[in-house]
Amino acid sequence: MSLSFCGNDTSTTYNVNNGVLNNICFLDALNLVPHVFLLFITFPILFIGWGSQSSKVQIHHNTWLHFPGHNLRWILTFILLFVHVCEIAEGIVSNTKMQTWHLHLFMPAIVGFIAATTSVIYYHNIETSNFPKLLLALFLYWILAFISKTIKLVKYCENEIGLNQLRFCITGIMVILYGLLMAVEVNVIRVRKYVFFMNPQKVKPPEDLQDLGVRFLQPFVNLLSKATYWWMNPLIISAHKRPIDLKTIGKLPIAMRALTNYVSLKDAYDDLKKQAIDQPHKTPSIWLAIYKAFGRPILLSSTFRYLADLLGFAGPLCISGIVQNLGGTNETQPEQEVPKNAFVSVYFMSSKEFLEQYYVLAVLLFLALILQRTFLQASYYVTIETGINLRGALLAMIYNKILKLSTSNMSMGEMTLGQINNLVAIETNQLMWFLFLCPNLWAMPVQIIMGVILLYKLLGVSALVGAAVILLLAPIQYFIATKLAEVQKNTLDYSTERLKKTNEILKGIKLLKLYAWENIFCSSVEETRMKELTSLKTFALHTSLSIFMNAAIPIAAVLATFVTHEYVESKTLTPANAFASLSLFHILKLNEFFTSDEIRDDSMRNGDSPSLFDACKKHPGIHSRAINRKQPLRYQMDRYEQTPRRQIRPSDSEEAAIKVIGGYFSWGTGLATLSNIDIQIPTGELTMVVGQVGCGKSSLLLAILGEMQTLEGKVCWNDKNRNSVAYAGQKPWLLNATVEENITFGSPFNKQRYKAVTDACSLQPDIDLLPFGDQTEIGERGINLSGGQRQRICVARALYQNTNIVFLDDPFSALDIHLSDHLMQEGILKFLRDDKRTVVLVTHKLQYLPHADWIIAMKEGFVLREGTLKDIQNNDNELYEHWKTLMNRQDQELEKDTEADQATLERKTLRRAMYSREAKAVIEDEGEEEEEEEDEEDDMSVAMRQRTKMPWKTFWRYLTSGGFFLLFLMIISKLLKHSVIVAIDYWLVEWTTKNTSTENTTSDPNRTYYVMGFSILSASGILLCLITSLTVEWMGLTAAKNLHDNLLKKIILAPIRFFDTTPLGLILNRFSADTNIIDQHIPSTLESLTRSTLLCLSAIGVISYVNPYFLIALIPLGVAFHLIQKYFRVTSKELQELDDNTQLPLLCHFSETAEGLTTIRAFRHESRFKQRMLELTDTNNLAYLFLSAANRWLEVRTDYLGACIVLTAAITSITSGVNPGIVGLGLTYALTVTNYLNWVVRNLADLEVQIGAVKKVNSFLNIESECYEGSMDSEQVPDNWPKTGEIKISDLCVRYETNLKPVLKHVKAYIKPGQKVGICGRTGSGKSSLSLAFFRMVDIFDGKIVIDGIDISKLPLHTLRSRLSIILQDPVLFSGSIRLNLDPECTCTDDRLWEALEIAQLKNLVKSLPGGLDAMVTEGGENFSVGQRQLFCLARAFVRKSSILIMDEATASIDMATENILQKVVMTAFADRTVVTIAHRVHTILTADLVIVMRRGNIMEYDTPENLLEQEDGIFASFVRADM
Repeated sequence: MSLSFCGNDTSTTYNVNNGVLNNICFLDALNLVPHVFLLFITFPILFIGWGSQSSKVQIHHNTWLHFPGHNLRWILTFILLFVHVCEIAEGIVSNTKMQTWHLHLFMPAIVGFIAATTSVIYYHNIETSNFPKLLLALFLYWILAFISKTIKLVKYCENEIGLNQLRFCITGIMVILYGLLMAVEVNVIRVRKYVFFMNPQKVKPPEDLQDLGVRFLQPFVNLLSKATYWWMNPLIISAHKRPIDLKTIGKLPIAMRALTNYVSLKDAYDDLKKQAIDQPHKTPSIWLAIYKAFGRPILLSSTFRYLADLLGFAGPLCISGIVQNLGGTNETQPEQEVPKNAFVSVYFMSSKEFLEQYYVLAVLLFLALILQRTFLQASYYVTIETGINLRGALLAMIYNKILKLSTSNMSMGEMTLGQINNLVAIETNQLMWFLFLCPNLWAMPVQIIMGVILLYKLLGVSALVGAAVILLLAPIQYFIATKLAEVQKNTLDYSTERLKKTNEILKGIKLLKLYAWENIFCSSVEETRMKELTSLKTFALHTSLSIFMNAAIPIAAVLATFVTHEYVESKTLTPANAFASLSLFHILKLNEFFTSDEIRDDSMRNGDSPSLFDACKKHPGIHSRAINRKQPLRYQMDRYEQTPRRQIRPSDSEEAAIKVIGGYFSWGTGLATLSNIDIQIPTGELTMVVGQVGCGKSSLLLAILGEMQTLEGKVCWNDKNRNSVAYAGQKPWLLNATVEENITFGSPFNKQRYKAVTDACSLQPDIDLLPFGDQTEIGERGINLSGGQRQRICVARALYQNTNIVFLDDPFSALDIHLSDHLMQEGILKFLRDDKRTVVLVTHKLQYLPHADWIIAMKEGFVLREGTLKDIQNNDNELYEHWKTLMNRQDQELEKDTEADQATLERKTLRRAMYSREAKAVIEDEGEEEEEEEDEEDDMSVAMRQRTKMPWKTFWRYLTSGGFFLLFLMIISKLLKHSVIVAIDYWLVEWTTKNTSTENTTSDPNRTYYVMGFSILSASGILLCLITSLTVEWMGLTAAKNLHDNLLKKIILAPIRFFDTTPLGLILNRFSADTNIIDQHIPSTLESLTRSTLLCLSAIGVISYVNPYFLIALIPLGVAFHLIQKYFRVTSKELQELDDNTQLPLLCHFSETAEGLTTIRAFRHESRFKQRMLELTDTNNLAYLFLSAANRWLEVRTDYLGACIVLTAAITSITSGVNPGIVGLGLTYALTVTNYLNWVVRNLADLEVQIGAVKKVNSFLNIESECYEGSMDSEQVPDNWPKTGEIKISDLCVRYETNLKPVLKHVKAYIKPGQKVGICGRTGSGKSSLSLAFFRMVDIFDGKIVIDGIDISKLPLHTLRSRLSIILQDPVLFSGSIRLNLDPECTCTDDRLWEALEIAQLKNLVKSLPGGLDAMVTEGGENFSVGQRQLFCLARAFVRKSSILIMDEATASIDMATENILQKVVMTAFADRTVVTIAHRVHTILTADLVIVMRRGNIMEYDTPENLLEQEDGIFASFVRADM
């Protein structure tokens, strides 16, 4: 065919006698004019780059959209482009019907397509550089295009070309589009007045864009970038070079901040409240408020979802069309229904004919897929964004409520911290999830109905059979899902219990090792783990059933449908119908698969790992559901309204800072706790409140602060003072922040004042011990300080604040006498007095009464006396005398208390903790080292490789820990299953093709052969589905079981040094978060990953089998896919970590606030804490938004790749001209690829994160264990060893680890049987190390200890430790019965236990408890006082009839009375045993037979106490003098 613009068919082609416009070719040429005009004008402007000289407003993002009608313009342009594509296709197809080439049929359309594309690029550049005047070019273009198309349309109408012709429809649509675009342009002129007006409108960019910190650009970019997440590219690429941190992601746009959303939700709620005033019985519903505040985006998302679902049906219809036309025989040339005249010299095509072209169908399929996936991702994104906004608003609402909770709610247990944590961590997330699922819930019915209608059209009645199968099996799936949730809850209960036990073991590990009880306690954890595993087994079974149902339902439905069709319908099954219905079944089924997978995939964020809570608070009631499901959230919020805040009344008298007049106060029970209170607190003086325990001293302070309910009476403040009160509560409350931040507490830092305060509270020595001084994090997540240190920091906070009034609630309770004195003198009497501040001090230390300016004595909730000490002495001598005797007694105690005071002790424990910090880093590095075995290049690239590489080694370890048999079974069954599924579909091809060739001769034998084959294959497919899902879950379980068992054994057998150097939280995390991931998340991720990967591979295999040319096209697609997944995995991992790391501080902030309510309110710092909460919420929401945007980024890209695969598959199949049935098979498979590609990547990314848990567990499996075997057998050791208790120590050298300095150097000593030995020395002199050496807890690398003639280094550890007894400095009790605490091995009779309790003076106490010996001890022994706990430890040591007892500073943490009991018992009950006492109060060893004085690991003095005291200049003598 020769090439010409108008074609050479007839001589009249170029004839213009009837007028130029009546020649159809010239009419088409006229349409070229506007397009060419636009290209000529815009290209120079685009290339010169007007964009370079930007507008006056300097702005950092080129994303500012200046012009109105922006989105409408983009949408219209996209429609225009689509219509152009149709026009081009129609022209080309019509051209093939002519004898010669008619370029005018499609050439103008191609130029028009280029022009339309140029117009939108041009517009985008002009908009971002803000040059509205240049828009005139576009305006002219739209006018010209509109005119030329209208002329064409009018001419068509004149020549009777109507709606039956496709070209007429296309022209009509284009006229409308150009008209609308013209209108958009006119609107821009109207609003911006950039031309035809005198004063153009000035514009300011939105606030967010002026702020360089905002990096989340989704709301501000143009439509194309919004739809494809193009703006995410820089972030995702840069993640490869450097890790993403909070700085990288910037801050949230204003519209998404928690505060903005809180305000809109609250406004909506308040409106509802106003409406509800008229109807008293009706309460405003939070649901309605949520709908009013967030309804629009939810509707938008649902619209997107519906559009996507409807477009989804294009796939099956196009496949049906393609297959039908390929096998079609209707090749007769259709006559066109257009009058033949001079104008109609070319072929006009009808729409029906156009849609019978299979190439056209292939392109339509491609476009439909692209659109469908874009809408689907848009729907997901909008719901997620709305969900996040809602969560921010709810968190702010809950927080405001918490700040208003009355203290009584908290203390009466109406609202526990656990419930608050629950609200924050779980409930808000669940509401967010509910929003995510809304569009799904609404879209599903529509999708199912549409699907069934289409199936009915394709297959007739038999389609209903298949649909019925799906619908009947759906309830079973629902039932399985509910069971799953139930089982998961049980599992959670067991794992909480197991964690509690593990936690106890780790806390008491030293004692367990010293008593050789570790295995007994270990087995109790294993017992709970077994229960947990049983529950996990049920969980696994249900999960695999649900996976099986997912895979088996489509197979069953297809089987039912096709078999019924074969026997019921008269028409035979054609390939076209078969494959269209196959993909329809896929759509129906995918629907459920996706919802289940989307939910599962993100439920990891739902706080179902217990670790989050453990990180925040160790609360027993943590998993109790806080929300009463029957009531809306609001009730719950309103029940805890707070008592009215304190009123401020200017008081008439100037000298009193605060007056309480006739006050009756209650803790919300209605009963007055404080009654008839009439007091005044003088300004600028020191007022002391004294009285017995529980007489209402603390309540008085809280009543004045307005924390209690005022039943009657009033509190008057002197109006100058009531802005803020510095308050230090009885229970110290610290923030998770640095020491400095805890002390300054939001006040400006003043160096001089800060130093004065830390000195007054003697905090400097403690601060010096911390690794980063006062910049060290303390509190929950930081370093744990002792009670005294915490209390001193709280007092320091109260002193530092510049307030007129200071309330100190028993600040001396956790301090010893030296610290108390120093604090009283320097802090209260000097620092506060100098500032002329009004101080109210609650105290038990009566010796400070003489310092008070004013005293309030309380008794049983009312004021006993008020006045100066002199007043009380004159008016109530009896009380005064009573106080005096108490003061004397306190003074005597003062003298007894010794130089080795509490502060040194606290610092010693702190030093031990610090010591452990340094080593923590070492442990964490060990995990990294395995990977870095490759040769080091420059650091950066190595680090990058680390971050982009899948941890295959760890992954292999995980798989093999499940056992090789299961692994093998899993691989084989997976491969078999997918082969069978392909075989089923291939059988279908054979069967339907056979049907088409043997038209309607229902030859029975053949039919039965095909039906039987099909049924057998389907049945085996269903069976294999079950086997694979079971093996994966089973393998996961076995792996989880083995990993946990090995971990527990390793940890239990680790040397004590490991526990000193590894923070407890780190070890606990392995047992909580990491174990939870290995138990529940890895198996399902692994299953999903293998399934989607194999589905994609089998699909690509089938397409390549259909036509090998597809493989060539696969190469670029494969490269693209590899790059996308490589970049995405790194970003996803980093963003997931960011999300986790930002969630924790948020949860902690909530629980912190709830604990410190009184302090925050006394200081009046509510707004500062609210601000902090909003910041934390925004940070967390931002991280999560970025994470979901990254997921959308990935999915849009993989979906487009999938669409390309479909297009290439369709085109290559059509050109290669194979059997239409096989083409249908290939296309059906290509369609499934689009659905599964992104799951491959997302599961890969998830698995990479989750395998991190296995890696962490593995790093602990490399710890050295203690050497439990000795050179002697336990049989060789006499049963009664050590009989006499004789100890020889010769040349003993001891160190904690091989790389550390020795702590004992060449120590020699001999202890006779039954001797009482005292060891003393300053902190760090090696006393405790010596006691540990007896038990071989430390490394004895030289010398030996011989007990009763046996060298202890030859004994098995268990034997050695089970024969000696020790009482430690910190009493350790375990939760369980008293019997378990005294004798976990259950070897003793009850009489023996009672005897031990009697000796320890505990018999009466235990008898009074319910259950006697079986009475319960709470966690850590909290239900007994410290002294009682120490006595239990003594009884425990007595129960074990060992002839050697070691007491390691056993009296350090107990009061005088208990200490005397202990001393007496040791002298009588252990009279015939050898007792080694390590003392820090020297007077406790004055009665010993032998005293050893140590310094720096050497023995300095060694003799009887009498002899040592005679040496005036001896160390021991100086100790005793200091003690007196």
